[in-house]
Amino acid sequence: MGPLSGLKVVEMVGLAPGPFCAMLLADLGAEVIRVDRPRPVTGSGGDRQIQPLARGRRGLVVDLKNPRGVEAVLKLVDGADALIEGFRPGVMERLGVGPDVCLERNPKLIYGRLTGWGQEGPIAQAAGHDINYIALAGALESIGSKGGPPVPPHNLLGDFAGGGMLLAFGILAALFERAQSGKGQVIDAAMVDGAAILTAFTWGQWHSGVLTPERGTNVLDSGAPHYNAYETADGKYISIGSIEEDFYAEMLERTGLQDPDLPDREDRANWPVLKERFAAVFKTKTRDEWCQIMEGSDACFAPVLTLEEAAQHPHNKVRNTFVEVDGRTQPAPAPRFSRTPADVPSPAGRLGQNTEEVLAGWGFSAQEIAALREAKAIL
Repeated sequence: MGPLSGLKVVEMVGLAPGPFCAMLLADLGAEVIRVDRPRPVTGSGGDRQIQPLARGRRGLVVDLKNPRGVEAVLKLVDGADALIEGFRPGVMERLGVGPDVCLERNPKLIYGRLTGWGQEGPIAQAAGHDINYIALAGALESIGSKGGPPVPPHNLLGDFAGGGMLLAFGILAALFERAQSGKGQVIDAAMVDGAAILTAFTWGQWHSGVLTPERGTNVLDSGAPHYNAYETADGKYISIGSIEEDFYAEMLERTGLQDPDLPDREDRANWPVLKERFAAVFKTKTRDEWCQIMEGSDACFAPVLTLEEAAQHPHNKVRNTFVEVDGRTQPAPAPRFSRTPADVPSPAGRLGQNTEEVLAGWGFSAQEIAALREAKAIL
């Protein structure tokens, strides 16, 4: 099931952004084979068997320091449409499964490379993490409150939106082009590039003079009173995003803030006073009471929910935004397709659980599998 049914992908397992890309493809029906090393990758979020990032695909364990293991991976590549790797530049070449070798064997292969800094550049070989990539891209500097330091938004912008999702988009674009040319190619997906392209709207605001350089002083960065989160009487929070005039008017009506002396929000000098007024009124009721008053209206309102609460919200439940996989709640595949809907993903397996099954399914004979096992190239 899913629009990518029939697509065959080899995933060289690395840290979270690469598995996220592979998860997106597998969620939509691609057959993705995880190639793990004998020693599991660390720093990828704990036990892989409960990780949504590892769901929906089978895997095998291959020793890439063993020439027989390298040959096994290359044989997998022979039958693949795409390969995903997330190592530092040059690592795959040193292992013997770089793009030149793979594309010579399979000229139609889409070879997806995901790194923080890109395949070349003065710091291409340096270690880094999400916070570093979004910092260099100019995305981190504007996130945070006035007078405070930049606040990293977890690792959502660099690792996932600017990394794994960018590579998934690139692979699908390359597959579309391959349908015309019949040729594969290499994709250089860098998280710094991905984080940079996410700031396209911000650049537009900067060029138009709407954006001020100080963080926490603009409409969308917690500066505006009408685009902010406020604490409620029970210590929880609600969000307001009433930017447009009609939506702002409805928000004022539903909160009872229709005071003729209320300062004009168009004058930014009034924003601190408005924030104080809004904070005071939202503190008078609990989050659930505000939901009864404002949820579903054009006031641009939503409660700020925990992960557990998000999974139980009536809107998300009706849409099945979250699913149960092996008894654990996690986000459902997205987006949705009318003719080729995605299945509920299968849970992640144990390390090496499917090694022989995968090899047999991809054309390895029983004798070849036995020889690989004897040579300790597979585990």
